[in-house]
Amino acid sequence: MQDQNAASIEPMEDSLSPLELRVRAGYYQLLAGAFVEEPGRDYLAALRAPEVLAELDLQFDTDVTEMSLDRLQDVLACEYATLFTTSGGCPPVESSRLTGRFQQEPFHDVKAIYQRCGFELQPGKFAAFEDQLGVELTFVAVLLENQAAALERGDMAMAKRLEKEIRRFWATHLGRWVRGYATLLERVTEHSFYREIARLLRDFAEAELALLKVKVDDVDGGREVVAKSEINVLFNPDEPVCGGCDHGKQENRVVA
Repeated sequence: MQDQNAASIEPMEDSLSPLELRVRAGYYQLLAGAFVEEPGRDYLAALRAPEVLAELDLQFDTDVTEMSLDRLQDVLACEYATLFTTSGGCPPVESSRLTGRFQQEPFHDVKAIYQRCGFELQPGKFAAFEDQLGVELTFVAVLLENQAAALERGDMAMAKRLEKEIRRFWATHLGRWVRGYATLLERVTEHSFYREIARLLRDFAEAELALLKVKVDDVDGGREVVAKSEINVLFNPDEPVCGGCDHGKQENRVVA
């Protein structure tokens, strides 16, 4: 099981308004857009708007600011593949960052959380694991939108439950890996787009943890190489797997 001893959640002093919650949700969605799939043309155009650059304090180089949107989209598609999908890259996936393998305990845990909260993974250009960074950020954005709606209709119990869900998710998932991962991405990327997105992600994570009164160790640590954890054996290694044993025969009957 995950070690939760290094995390603590303190009482929050003030509740946020629906408007403030939706502003925060917008930041989550903005960051998610850089990771869930290759940045699209509309996303890049919005991010390059002078007022957005000023508000977010993004210091893009000319490889972003002076390149045509079509060319920039193509260049970032290559950078996205190099960083996140090819061998030797640094995929933005919690299981990979914390265990060195995909679909480990963090994956199964967030999948159960999504199911409990009624959050469904939306199909996109690429298939994504439930513990992929863009998906986890989108999940919190949805919770914030739901919390704002609950406040507007006067459902304080639901608003508090959603707030608790968000804080717990930072303590058990996002807080354990996004800060370290952001420092790694900032170091290894060759393009100022992901350098600045990584810096924004790190600063945003620190601000959210402070706002939510969550203290949790950065387990990721920005490691370039993550040792593969041992895989728990979920079957008897001495049992035949050819279908000749009683268990195998039973499984075959079920399939048939």
